[in-house]
Amino acid sequence: MRKYPIGIQNFRKVREGGYLYVDKTEIIHRLVTTGEYYFLSRPRRFGKSLMVDTLEELFSGSKELFEGLWIYDHWDWTKKNPVIHFNFAEIPYKEVGLQEALKIELERNAKFAGVVLETATLQGRFRELIEKVAQSKGPIILLIDEYDKPLIDFLDVPITVDENRSVLKSFYSVLKGQDKNIRLMLLTGVSRFSKVSLFSDLNQLSDITLVEEMNDLVGITQKELETNFPEDLQELAEKFNKSVPEIYAQVKKWYNGYSWGGANTLYNPFSLLSLFRWKQFDNFWIHTGTPAFFSDMIRRNPGLKFPDGEVEAGPEALIDLFNQKTEYDGQDSIRPITIMFQTGYLTVKHYDPALEVYTLDFPNREVKLSMELFLL
Repeated sequence: MRKYPIGIQNFRKVREGGYLYVDKTEIIHRLVTTGEYYFLSRPRRFGKSLMVDTLEELFSGSKELFEGLWIYDHWDWTKKNPVIHFNFAEIPYKEVGLQEALKIELERNAKFAGVVLETATLQGRFRELIEKVAQSKGPIILLIDEYDKPLIDFLDVPITVDENRSVLKSFYSVLKGQDKNIRLMLLTGVSRFSKVSLFSDLNQLSDITLVEEMNDLVGITQKELETNFPEDLQELAEKFNKSVPEIYAQVKKWYNGYSWGGANTLYNPFSLLSLFRWKQFDNFWIHTGTPAFFSDMIRRNPGLKFPDGEVEAGPEALIDLFNQKTEYDGQDSIRPITIMFQTGYLTVKHYDPALEVYTLDFPNREVKLSMELFLL
């Protein structure tokens, strides 16, 4: 029986455990060899954390984990880079506060790298960590996963949002002037915030969220579906007494349709793997893919008007959850179209570059059903 990595975010566990892995290493190679500072926003359960962990193993030189993958013969395994990895899903900011939680995380990274931090301030310790690790082991790989959780987890407490945003902005300001010490930096999250909000000192940060070339960095393409899952599709066809083309069409209707470039569409990996594991068409994503802040906002604001179909928007409506405000004044200030796009309830169906207008719609049947259930 095939093993599906549903919810598994550890690349080593996937590879050593014999789980199915859709090979993303060619596009990962393109990412890391054509730039240095990246930001990527994608909905939950889309494979961001597994991709980040893959990068950590790649730059750590874990060659044995990549055997049989595209990058195995296209990477210089004699070179390694030290990795500093923050995963805000695992940082205890709710228990001890963000500032203290970041100090704990800095200490964990320092211990792993074998360096001792002596500076007292948070910013000073972060700078010291980067510089000491780079001096002793070479330019670092800085991976920051779910960077926005300390903000979106408190959207119903505006004062905490502003406090945490101030802490993060100050924390990230350390990265200015560290070019010689950083080989690659990647930030990932669900939400997108303008550079004014958090990254005003990071002019070199490239937002690849809506870059078509990186559209399928995470998610599963039609080609990847056909290449990796022919037996699964055949089994579904037999179970439902349909032809394989009919099953393809049904799977596409339920779980395809995501795009951040407007041309090529993607399948939600969590839902697709769940379909093949349980051999039934169901609404898998609503139970784990919907951020609490979205469902809380709907519950607290029953009068909010949400798009119920195709809608047009300019790029500014998709960029900043807080409308580029310097202070957050509560969930009423969040545009429904912005939060629906960033959480995966709307996706790009078409982009007009001349007018800079995006046409958005529900990606598929699963998401449309989820939205209807929320609004009941």
